[in-house]
Amino acid sequence: MSNEIQKIRVSPDCELAVRVDDYVLPWETRPPVIMLHGLAESGETFRRWVPHFASHHLVVRPDLRGYGASTPMQGDYEYKFANLGKDIIVMMDKLHIQKANFVGAKIGGTLALHLAANFSDRVIAVAAVGTPASLTSFSERAPTWRKQIRQDGVEKWVKETTESRLGTSLPKEAIEWWVAMMSNTPASTLEAFLKMVPTVDVIPELSKVKCPTLVLTTTGSMLGSVDAVKAWQQLIPNSQLDVIEGDSYHVAATHPDQCAQKVRNFIDSLK
Repeated sequence: MSNEIQKIRVSPDCELAVRVDDYVLPWETRPPVIMLHGLAESGETFRRWVPHFASHHLVVRPDLRGYGASTPMQGDYEYKFANLGKDIIVMMDKLHIQKANFVGAKIGGTLALHLAANFSDRVIAVAAVGTPASLTSFSERAPTWRKQIRQDGVEKWVKETTESRLGTSLPKEAIEWWVAMMSNTPASTLEAFLKMVPTVDVIPELSKVKCPTLVLTTTGSMLGSVDAVKAWQQLIPNSQLDVIEGDSYHVAATHPDQCAQKVRNFIDSLK
């Protein structure tokens, strides 16, 4: 089994598309790594990350509910953040994964922190990469984005928000790839998901995260200053902060090799 995409039913109304990258020799197996993507993305977010992990870890990259090749959600669907976490637990059960390391980018990292706080017996460690612990500041932006997507479509919205997301370091070809990948997100999924986004806040849960946790951010993240990230990171008892020079907040995308190596070193240090 290598680079296989499975469809896993997690509820009566949703199948998750899950990429399972397995190149592990049976005598060198280490705990699985589950990678959770952010808004308007898919498991392809971590395409460049896979080679850093797949030689020794089963790598699992789900398309979250509504995204990628998973079942699209209708615009009136009521997303609940806790239910996104339950989707991942059901997926783990069906893949016979008892415990895993979690890597999350953007809101995927927020979800990984939520899982660590509420399903501690299933989470070995967390790497939250370019992650906001609270998205309540999106209360004004999210309705504006929903309106823009309804009027102009997903692709135009992606293009107009890309620089704030990816910064200025990537070449044109990389930007085009990211725009194309994100623009495949169904508009109905974004309509529903963006209603939920401003309600997401895991800061009250962070003291319950007992597993080793690595938080990665950039010097110029538009999601919050280094000091702001450090303020919530320090609420996690067994955590560390690593800062990368850059002007993107989606550092998992703009610095994939650098981030992946830092996360791999972090996970390896836990042996």
